[in-house]
Amino acid sequence: METVLRGFAIYVVLLVIVRLSGRRTLAQMTPFDLVLLLIIAETTQQALLGDDFSITNALVLIVTLFGIDIALSYLKKGYSGLSLLIDGTPTILLSHGQPDERALRRARVSIDDVLKAARIQQGLERQDQIKFAVLEASGEISIVPKD
Repeated sequence: METVLRGFAIYVVLLVIVRLSGRRTLAQMTPFDLVLLLIIAETTQQALLGDDFSITNALVLIVTLFGIDIALSYLKKGYSGLSLLIDGTPTILLSHGQPDERALRRARVSIDDVLKAARIQQGLERQDQIKFAVLEASGEISIVPKD
């Protein structure tokens, strides 16, 4: 039972921390982000398993974590407020070519990130060619070009 409680507690803590840290995608990870992720993974592993390194404990923990994830997916379908809380909402970063500095700062996204997405997705070269740039809840940047 202790393993299940540990798994639940660590899952919730990591979910809250990841949610509060922003929506950077893996493609936007810096070397510092990667090192931090590796350290967190090792620390989490130790906290989850404690002193019991048995296969049974590991299996119980795996089932617990997947069970929590599946349960949350069903809860998010039933309660839109929970989905907004966990996944967030899209954020407009640029509107009619004009950056929203506050939104960019809060999302920790640079104009260069937006322009890169514009080049890759739409072949746009300049900021004034962008109607909207939206940071999606998934962490991807969507570009809507001007007509």
